[in-house]
Amino acid sequence: MPKILHVLETCLYARDLAAMDTFYGQVLGLSRMTAEYPRHVFFYVSDTSVLLIFNPDETSKKQDVPAHGSTGPGHVAMAIETDELNAWRDHLNTNGVPIEREITWGDGSRSIYFRDPAGNSTELVTRGMWRNRRPGDEA
Repeated sequence: MPKILHVLETCLYARDLAAMDTFYGQVLGLSRMTAEYPRHVFFYVSDTSVLLIFNPDETSKKQDVPAHGSTGPGHVAMAIETDELNAWRDHLNTNGVPIEREITWGDGSRSIYFRDPAGNSTELVTRGMWRNRRPGDEA
């Protein structure tokens, strides 16, 4: 069987792309790849992953790629260095981003959950999450 290398892109949906552009670009510090208002704004997350934010009113229309969209909040998790967790918490507080929940997982990794301007669940998680899991392992 051919092998999938990694998840290349993650999509979230929001109608206020300017607010999402500010949040992911300025508050979370992602580099913008491209923006075509009112359809989308894209960000580099790493050298192998991008975050795509689409206006569902635009992407539900027939076009070259299959129509897609979402109702209700989505979720994205981004990895952070373990020793930067406190700095991220402070940074979010400084920027007026309410922290919804913090969790310490059984493997010792930790997560901070908060909402983006469209209500999507956004998570910052320290290294270690999912690292040693393989198909068939107990969750």
